[in-house]
Amino acid sequence: MKKTLRLVLGDQLNQQHSWFQDKSDEVIYFMAEMHQETNYVKHHIQKVVAFFLSMRSFCIDLQEKGHEFIYYKLDDAKNTGDLKKNIQQLIEQESFEKFEYQLPDEYRLDQQLKELSEEIDIPTKVFDTEHFYTQREDVAKFFEGKKEMVMEYFYRDMRKKHQLLMTGDQQPLGGKWNYDKSNRKKWTGKPSIPSIKSFSKEVGEIVELLEKENIKTIGRIDKEDFPWPTSRKECLEVLDYFCSNLLVHFGDYEDAMHTDEKFLFHSRLSFAMNCKMLSPKEVNNAVVEYFNDHQDEIDISQVEGFIRQVLGWREYMRGIYWKGMPNYAQLNELDNNNPLPEFFWTGNTKMNCLKHAVNQSLDDAHAHHIQRLMVIGNFALLNMINPDEVDQWYLGIYIDAIEWAEITNTRGMSQFADGGIVATKPYVSSGSYINKMSNYCKSCHYSVSTKTGEKACPFNSLYWNFINEKKEHFKGNQRMSMMLAMLKKMNQETLNQHIERAQDIIKNPDKF
Repeated sequence: MKKTLRLVLGDQLNQQHSWFQDKSDEVIYFMAEMHQETNYVKHHIQKVVAFFLSMRSFCIDLQEKGHEFIYYKLDDAKNTGDLKKNIQQLIEQESFEKFEYQLPDEYRLDQQLKELSEEIDIPTKVFDTEHFYTQREDVAKFFEGKKEMVMEYFYRDMRKKHQLLMTGDQQPLGGKWNYDKSNRKKWTGKPSIPSIKSFSKEVGEIVELLEKENIKTIGRIDKEDFPWPTSRKECLEVLDYFCSNLLVHFGDYEDAMHTDEKFLFHSRLSFAMNCKMLSPKEVNNAVVEYFNDHQDEIDISQVEGFIRQVLGWREYMRGIYWKGMPNYAQLNELDNNNPLPEFFWTGNTKMNCLKHAVNQSLDDAHAHHIQRLMVIGNFALLNMINPDEVDQWYLGIYIDAIEWAEITNTRGMSQFADGGIVATKPYVSSGSYINKMSNYCKSCHYSVSTKTGEKACPFNSLYWNFINEKKEHFKGNQRMSMMLAMLKKMNQETLNQHIERAQDIIKNPDKF
């Protein structure tokens, strides 16, 4: 009897995959918790725990359905901690005659498995993950021959192709393709936000395992109360909860930030999708189906704002990743080289917006896209921090951070290190934007309305210093022309004050 070894990676937890539709005594699946994966970057402890819990749950569910698994826990005596060595060892010891795996979503694993396939002396077969709407190269093909890669055009094509929020004559439901301008409301306490769907579970065993194996992590964890869904059943419950309780106001407040609410109306489904416990198709279909049944209660702007993120942005960024790697990971177009401040690891800062966004990241391994982009990322770019260090922090700290999703959003959109592949202008702002979208500024040590001086919001001087520092780089960028014109008209003494204070902040960020 020919025996086939099939590898399942920790972010390939798709129980709906065609692999699992039929049982076979000739197929054995292999999964492993590995030092290779815990150590390639310093991860948030909740991220590692969530992956291990989800992997174990996936294995148990499929074993109960009759599939045979070899599962190595982190401290298993047979576990070498290295993917290639583990598989080579298994092939030799168990006399497997075929090796099969699903396409990895990270470039480093893709390369590692290609090398392995060339080194082993049994046939290898590669399968699609059957998760995404698109193939790796589809985004590159869509924009072939075009001067710019504009996500909106790709998104509209995807809407038509997959018939999401469309009328019968191929027009967008509601008459508009994009309701982004309706998605920028500031939350001030109303409407009320239902308590989040939570799953209390004991994680002490895995925390002790990480300590025993000397795994270095960042962030904080409550051993008695772990709130993230880590099974297919729990993920489906979170999806249902989002549709029933949060979708009604998602679009309105998707960019809002508030000191009293960490999650607002966000779904908290990104980890579930990025690990493939849920597919983007079933998530989008569930959201649209709920909307169709409740159109008298839910405005289309709430739903379109969500679909745009999953159908448009998520697929688009993955396409950018596979188009640009491995060179993309080295890009530093603005030549930024300053170190990451210490408060990124502690949350100790007098800047209230950063204090809340960073501490939330440390506490929950989560921050929503505006906290990541316009608070933390904005500060990092204005401080001209080396994008390598920013990448490492984002990749490690967020529970949903798998490189294909993280690096294009961080190095590309947030840090403009790719020179405009993802974003046509840098996403930087003074304190005014943060004040517009949050209540952070009201209780801050600094004054957002004060432009210069010791009590002025640090973002104000950092912003103008950045524009001045990079003016030559942006002089041909039409979207930066207004800011450059304002810089040119600025009183020289005022600009000098901004530059002097900004230099102090950049040199001594942890005193602010």
